[in-house]
Amino acid sequence: MLTSRHNLAQLCAAVAAALPVLLVAPAAVAAPQVPPPSTAVGGERLGLPGVQVNPLAGAPALPRDLTGQSWIVSDAASGEVLAAYNPHLRLPPASTLKILFADTVLPKFDRNTVHRVADEEIQNIGPGSSLVGIKENLDYRVEDLWRGVFLSSGNDAVHVLSFMNGGIRRTVNEMQDRAEALQAWDTRVISPDGYDMDGQVSSAYDLSLFARAGLRNPDFRMYCATREAMFPGALDKNTGRRGSFGIANTDRLLGKYPGLIGVKNGTTTNAGSTFVGAAERNGRTLLVTVMHPASYQRVYDETAELLDWGFAAAGKVQPVGWLVEERQADGGEPTGQAGGTTGATGAPGTPAPPPHAADTATRPTGGGGGLDPVGWPTVAVGAVVAAGAVVLVRRRRASRRRWGRFEC
Repeated sequence: MLTSRHNLAQLCAAVAAALPVLLVAPAAVAAPQVPPPSTAVGGERLGLPGVQVNPLAGAPALPRDLTGQSWIVSDAASGEVLAAYNPHLRLPPASTLKILFADTVLPKFDRNTVHRVADEEIQNIGPGSSLVGIKENLDYRVEDLWRGVFLSSGNDAVHVLSFMNGGIRRTVNEMQDRAEALQAWDTRVISPDGYDMDGQVSSAYDLSLFARAGLRNPDFRMYCATREAMFPGALDKNTGRRGSFGIANTDRLLGKYPGLIGVKNGTTTNAGSTFVGAAERNGRTLLVTVMHPASYQRVYDETAELLDWGFAAAGKVQPVGWLVEERQADGGEPTGQAGGTTGATGAPGTPAPPPHAADTATRPTGGGGGLDPVGWPTVAVGAVVAAGAVVLVRRRRASRRRWGRFEC
């Protein structure tokens, strides 16, 4: 407690002294961070910086010259993490966040449901967004909308499905709830389509959790593995008939990497490239997530290199961590759109993870209702930090308006 004007004057002087440092480098406020080892989900080593791998005799060396800021190689069935590099680093996910969107909304609607799109459902989509080409006042089947999401990474398809789900805000809240149920604590959802938004982040670890959960849904697997499809077009004014046009999956490894199942790519001008890929070989399914490598093409090259390494290294490395299991609040099991249910541990016969792999992660919580003598200066300095962050956000938005962006 501050007991005198003298103490208050000292506090003000301390805050004033901190002002120059805080305002010179406001960008530090939004710098991505790796959680300390004690809070890392999936095992202590996944919270350590740098490459984490535990090779046994005969294990192949990891690929050289990997440029991704974060990556992870894991076994989709057992959840074993074979190797990782800063897997909990929080970075903008771009359209790979659509994996979480699909995992959240896909089970809710029958694929044959027909929906007439209202004009407001395809308004207020971010400039430069990737679109599949949905038109207002036309009917679309739900399965067509999902092909628009998975193949064309269409933000318009995401918006229509979000309105069907009760609106953008409700969908964002449900996605955040779903992330928390999956123990994906690095993820903060601001937009359902992954469009660059201040504060929207995820991690290679969390994206792998989303993909692993999604692949347990047969419809998710079907859509993400689809290479080409026909999409409903507009009405012909002369004939009154409705045409169609072809769309192709923007995943550049699909159909080229042997055994690739899918899952989702994402690229934005501001966030860089991110890719989550799953592949099967000799009865084993591996997941690789690569975030923000040196270039757009490198995200595919490095994913393929890490998949090759993972298949060669299987059985020759000890796991450095685990993909944790979904928390089942009601004891039920997730249900796919196709009507089937999938066990919480994947396919029959999947070995159970070690006890620590299913540990529940909890958010840090605050203390009591008051502030001690250290707390008040912290609040004051925090206000200055917030002011600096506002200046930074305004500058970033001005830059975006000037140069534009590309989203997919």
